Amino acid sequence: MTFSDLDFLTHHLSDFNAFMLLFAFLIMSSYLFLSMVSIFSMRNYLRKNGFVNYHVILNSELAPRLSLIAPAYNEERTIQENVQSLLSLNYNNYEVIIVNDGSKDNTLDYMVKTYDLEPIFIEVQETLQTKPVKQVYKSRNPAFKKLTVIDKINGGKADALNVGINYSKHPYVVCIDVDCILEKDALLTLAKPYLELSDTRVIATGGVLRIANSCVSDGGRLVEVNAPKKMMPRIQVLEYLRAFLLGRMAWSKLDGLLLISGAFGMFDKEIAIKAGGYNPNTVGEDMELVVRMRRYMIENDLSYSVFYIPDPICWTEAPEDVSVFTKQRSRWTRGTMETLWAHRKMFLNPRYKVLGVISIPYWTFFEYLAPLIEVAGILLTGYLIISKLISWPLFTILGVLVYVFSVAITFLALLTEEFTYSQYSHNKDLKRLILGALLEPFIFHPITIYAALKGNWEKLRGKNSWGEMKRSGFKTKSLPTTSS
Repeated sequence: MTFSDLDFLTHHLSDFNAFMLLFAFLIMSSYLFLSMVSIFSMRNYLRKNGFVNYHVILNSELAPRLSLIAPAYNEERTIQENVQSLLSLNYNNYEVIIVNDGSKDNTLDYMVKTYDLEPIFIEVQETLQTKPVKQVYKSRNPAFKKLTVIDKINGGKADALNVGINYSKHPYVVCIDVDCILEKDALLTLAKPYLELSDTRVIATGGVLRIANSCVSDGGRLVEVNAPKKMMPRIQVLEYLRAFLLGRMAWSKLDGLLLISGAFGMFDKEIAIKAGGYNPNTVGEDMELVVRMRRYMIENDLSYSVFYIPDPICWTEAPEDVSVFTKQRSRWTRGTMETLWAHRKMFLNPRYKVLGVISIPYWTFFEYLAPLIEVAGILLTGYLIISKLISWPLFTILGVLVYVFSVAITFLALLTEEFTYSQYSHNKDLKRLILGALLEPFIFHPITIYAALKGNWEKLRGKNSWGEMKRSGFKTKSLPTTSS
């Protein structure tokens, strides 16, 4: 290599290093900014809603009428308890629609036997195009009059949700994962924004998700909250705390929320249908629908609001196996790619206000591209080490700073949790979570990066399927035994 070649390489390495430092500074600054906005927003929310009697909504004739839609595919392990949970929520004006999306196991048989279901005929206008429905069931038992079960040809989660929307009776739909357990008052708090605002139309609200691994359920209710014993779901607890308490609260305040989790979200059915319903051609149907509904409102000059509510809790089971986790996160990456590409017109477009100028660019650079840029930085660092061009003292200092910042943000999320909802009250739980925070950058983060790379590769190869997610099922409370 000549001196001119070396000078050229050194010059461009300096440019790349400067870019990497600038990118790291911007992403860390954004995390701090969003965290501060979330904390102040959370404090104001608790001050405003801390003494609200939500049961007034329960008895109000003005309470929104809701249709809970839960797709089910091979859920025989937990389907009975999950349906029981949905039927026992504190809310009057709601129905429960379970859409059996061509399950290959005994999901449908278990529901038929447990809830005494019989086939019925319902004439429905299929507003949204879906796979064929084979049969609709209702219970002979008046205690389960809220329940409707729809058996259909397999078409994926988005298609199953569209079937539920077609068959729903009420003006608002709550789309959830059937393997989740909702808090008793979750619907009351989720419905509150629809009663409060009169100048704007609330088109969507989303609640917080929590990890239920190692927690104990009884009769469809969570009766004991524990930090997961296994490291993978434990670190996901921390990830969810950061995402929901320090992320979505801020985006909601800034009017830039792009994502309402598919596990628990409430939507204005009329707007959802006008926007086209769920897109069965994407694996990120939850994010894509929210973006499309917001885009519809803006393009039609309609005033609207989208809210994130931090306290209606939905408990879900997180992957405990690395391979299952990788499948989930690679699918999330593909879903993000599909949504950003489908709505690329909004990128840096001031017509779409905060969404176009801030939210879409943020998700593009700091959510989708961040893993790819990080891998490029790792490869460059490896080259510099081999070429002996790296300054080890500077490299060590930067590495320590990045690690400290990562752990500090997680500790901030834990502190926010402790001073707000404090779900993990035992010292053993806090010790587990603190240990998870210290180990996360070494264990969890590399797996997440690998999953993002896998998602990009799968998308380039044309993969468009969900893949099956194996679940262990919720830990149930054992009944006391009696001696004879």
